[in-house]
Amino acid sequence: MPHIEITNGLPGIRGLFAQRPDTAVVLSELAETLLRSGPSPLGRGERELIAAYVSHLNRTAFCAGSHSAFAAAQLQGGAELVAAVFTDVDAAPITPLLRALLRVAGEVQAKAAPVPDEAVAAARAEGATDTHIHDTVLIAAAFAMFNRYVSGLATAVPSDPSFYDVTAKRIVNHGYGTAR
Repeated sequence: MPHIEITNGLPGIRGLFAQRPDTAVVLSELAETLLRSGPSPLGRGERELIAAYVSHLNRTAFCAGSHSAFAAAQLQGGAELVAAVFTDVDAAPITPLLRALLRVAGEVQAKAAPVPDEAVAAARAEGATDTHIHDTVLIAAAFAMFNRYVSGLATAVPSDPSFYDVTAKRIVNHGYGTAR
Protein backbone atom coordinates (compact mmCIF):
# COMPACT_ATOMS: atom_id res chain seq x y z
CA MET A 1 0.00 0.00 0.00
CA PRO A 2 1.41 3.42 -0.95
CA HIS A 3 2.68 5.64 1.85
CA ILE A 4 0.65 8.57 0.52
CA GLU A 5 -2.89 8.72 -0.77
CA ILE A 6 -2.89 8.29 -4.54
CA THR A 7 -6.42 8.96 -5.70
CA ASN A 8 -6.04 8.23 -9.41
CA GLY A 9 -5.55 4.47 -9.22
CA LEU A 10 -2.45 4.51 -11.46
CA PRO A 11 0.60 2.42 -10.58
CA GLY A 12 4.19 3.51 -10.03
CA ILE A 13 5.44 6.84 -11.22
CA ARG A 14 2.33 7.27 -13.39
CA GLY A 15 0.22 7.62 -10.25
CA LEU A 16 2.69 10.03 -8.68
CA PHE A 17 2.80 12.12 -11.85
CA ALA A 18 -0.99 12.31 -12.07
CA GLN A 19 -1.09 13.30 -8.40
CA ARG A 20 1.59 15.99 -8.75
CA PRO A 21 1.57 17.39 -12.31
CA ASP A 22 3.89 20.23 -11.26
CA THR A 23 6.76 17.84 -10.58
CA ALA A 24 5.66 15.48 -13.37
CA VAL A 25 6.41 18.10 -16.01
CA VAL A 26 10.01 18.53 -14.90
CA LEU A 27 10.70 14.83 -14.32
CA SER A 28 9.07 13.82 -17.62
CA GLU A 29 11.21 16.34 -19.48
CA LEU A 30 14.30 14.94 -17.78
CA ALA A 31 13.37 11.39 -18.86
CA GLU A 32 12.58 12.58 -22.39
CA THR A 33 15.96 14.30 -22.70
CA LEU A 34 18.00 11.48 -21.18
CA LEU A 35 16.29 8.58 -22.89
CA ARG A 36 14.93 9.89 -26.18
CA SER A 37 15.47 13.38 -27.51
CA GLY A 38 18.83 14.49 -26.16
CA PRO A 39 21.85 14.04 -28.41
CA SER A 40 23.76 10.89 -27.49
CA PRO A 41 25.98 8.31 -29.12
CA LEU A 42 23.72 5.76 -27.43
CA GLY A 43 20.56 4.65 -29.16
CA ARG A 44 17.19 4.98 -27.46
CA GLY A 45 17.04 1.27 -26.74
CA GLU A 46 20.51 1.30 -25.19
CA ARG A 47 19.60 4.25 -22.99
CA GLU A 48 16.42 2.48 -21.90
CA LEU A 49 18.45 -0.66 -21.16
CA ILE A 50 20.71 1.34 -18.84
CA ALA A 51 17.63 2.70 -17.04
CA ALA A 52 16.12 -0.80 -16.84
CA TYR A 53 19.38 -2.32 -15.57
CA VAL A 54 19.76 0.25 -12.79
CA SER A 55 16.09 -0.19 -11.86
CA HIS A 56 16.57 -3.98 -11.81
CA LEU A 57 19.63 -3.65 -9.57
CA ASN A 58 17.63 -1.35 -7.28
CA ARG A 59 14.79 -3.91 -7.18
CA THR A 60 12.25 -1.31 -8.25
CA ALA A 61 9.69 -3.55 -9.94
CA PHE A 62 7.66 -0.80 -11.61
CA CYS A 63 10.65 0.98 -13.17
CA ALA A 64 12.43 -2.24 -14.08
CA GLY A 65 9.26 -3.57 -15.73
CA SER A 66 8.56 -0.33 -17.55
CA HIS A 67 12.03 0.36 -18.87
CA SER A 68 12.60 -3.31 -19.71
CA ALA A 69 9.56 -3.14 -21.98
CA PHE A 70 10.70 0.18 -23.44
CA ALA A 71 14.19 -1.21 -24.12
CA ALA A 72 12.83 -4.48 -25.53
CA ALA A 73 10.60 -2.57 -27.95
CA GLN A 74 13.63 -0.74 -29.34
CA LEU A 75 16.42 -3.32 -29.30
CA GLN A 76 17.11 -6.22 -31.60
CA GLY A 77 16.64 -9.25 -29.38
CA GLY A 78 13.73 -7.71 -27.49
CA ALA A 79 12.67 -9.06 -24.12
CA GLU A 80 15.04 -12.03 -24.37
CA LEU A 81 18.01 -9.68 -24.65
CA VAL A 82 16.87 -7.63 -21.64
CA ALA A 83 16.35 -10.82 -19.61
CA ALA A 84 19.83 -12.01 -20.58
CA VAL A 85 21.35 -8.73 -19.35
CA PHE A 86 19.49 -9.05 -16.04
CA THR A 87 20.58 -12.67 -15.65
CA ASP A 88 24.27 -12.20 -16.45
CA VAL A 89 25.55 -9.01 -18.03
CA ASP A 90 28.87 -10.71 -18.77
CA ALA A 91 27.25 -13.46 -20.86
CA ALA A 92 24.48 -11.38 -22.46
CA PRO A 93 24.61 -11.01 -26.27
CA ILE A 94 25.45 -7.30 -26.26
CA THR A 95 28.39 -5.36 -27.61
CA PRO A 96 31.52 -5.12 -25.46
CA LEU A 97 30.97 -1.35 -25.34
CA LEU A 98 27.43 -1.68 -23.97
CA ARG A 99 28.61 -4.32 -21.48
CA ALA A 100 31.33 -1.94 -20.21
CA LEU A 101 28.83 0.92 -19.96
CA LEU A 102 26.39 -1.25 -18.00
CA ARG A 103 29.23 -2.01 -15.59
CA VAL A 104 29.75 1.75 -15.21
CA ALA A 105 26.01 2.16 -14.57
CA GLY A 106 26.21 -0.59 -11.95
CA GLU A 107 28.97 1.29 -10.16
CA VAL A 108 26.83 4.44 -10.08
CA GLN A 109 23.85 2.43 -8.81
CA ALA A 110 25.89 0.79 -6.05
CA LYS A 111 27.22 3.90 -4.35
CA ALA A 112 27.44 7.66 -4.53
CA ALA A 113 31.17 7.73 -5.18
CA PRO A 114 33.45 8.22 -8.16
CA VAL A 115 33.20 5.40 -10.68
CA PRO A 116 36.41 3.39 -10.30
CA ASP A 117 39.13 4.31 -12.79
CA GLU A 118 39.26 0.68 -13.92
CA ALA A 119 35.59 0.70 -14.98
CA VAL A 120 36.07 3.90 -16.97
CA ALA A 121 39.28 2.57 -18.53
CA ALA A 122 37.49 -0.65 -19.52
CA ALA A 123 34.72 1.38 -21.18
CA ARG A 124 37.26 3.54 -22.99
CA ALA A 125 39.08 0.40 -24.18
CA GLU A 126 35.81 -0.65 -25.85
CA GLY A 127 35.45 2.71 -27.59
CA ALA A 128 33.54 4.80 -25.05
CA THR A 129 33.86 8.53 -25.53
CA ASP A 130 33.41 11.19 -22.89
CA THR A 131 29.80 11.50 -24.05
CA HIS A 132 29.14 7.75 -23.67
CA ILE A 133 30.48 7.86 -20.12
CA HIS A 134 28.69 11.10 -19.25
CA ASP A 135 25.35 9.89 -20.56
CA THR A 136 25.66 6.50 -18.84
CA VAL A 137 26.49 8.06 -15.48
CA LEU A 138 23.71 10.64 -15.78
CA ILE A 139 21.08 8.04 -16.76
CA ALA A 140 22.18 5.75 -13.92
CA ALA A 141 22.15 8.59 -11.39
CA ALA A 142 18.76 9.85 -12.55
CA PHE A 143 17.28 6.37 -12.33
CA ALA A 144 18.67 5.90 -8.85
CA MET A 145 16.56 8.99 -8.02
CA PHE A 146 13.48 7.86 -9.97
CA ASN A 147 13.70 4.42 -8.33
CA ARG A 148 13.88 5.92 -4.86
CA TYR A 149 10.90 8.16 -5.63
CA VAL A 150 8.78 5.21 -6.75
CA SER A 151 10.00 2.72 -4.12
CA GLY A 152 10.24 5.21 -1.28
CA LEU A 153 6.53 5.96 -1.56
CA ALA A 154 5.67 2.24 -1.95
CA THR A 155 3.70 2.84 -5.14
CA ALA A 156 1.58 0.10 -6.66
CA VAL A 157 2.90 -2.35 -9.24
CA PRO A 158 0.55 -3.34 -12.08
CA SER A 159 -1.10 -6.71 -11.55
CA ASP A 160 -1.24 -7.31 -15.32
CA PRO A 161 2.22 -7.55 -16.96
CA SER A 162 0.73 -6.41 -20.29
CA PHE A 163 0.51 -2.93 -18.75
CA TYR A 164 4.20 -2.48 -19.57
CA ASP A 165 3.80 -3.48 -23.22
CA VAL A 166 0.92 -1.06 -23.72
CA THR A 167 2.90 1.72 -22.08
CA ALA A 168 5.96 0.82 -24.20
CA LYS A 169 3.99 1.48 -27.38
CA ARG A 170 3.03 4.93 -26.10
CA ILE A 171 6.55 5.83 -24.99
CA VAL A 172 8.23 4.56 -28.16
CA ASN A 173 5.77 6.40 -30.39
CA HIS A 174 5.14 9.57 -28.41
CA GLY A 175 7.75 9.98 -25.70
CA TYR A 176 7.60 10.92 -22.05
CA GLY A 177 5.58 14.14 -22.27
CA THR A 178 2.91 14.30 -19.59
CA ALA A 179 0.34 15.70 -22.03
CA ARG A 180 0.56 12.62 -24.28
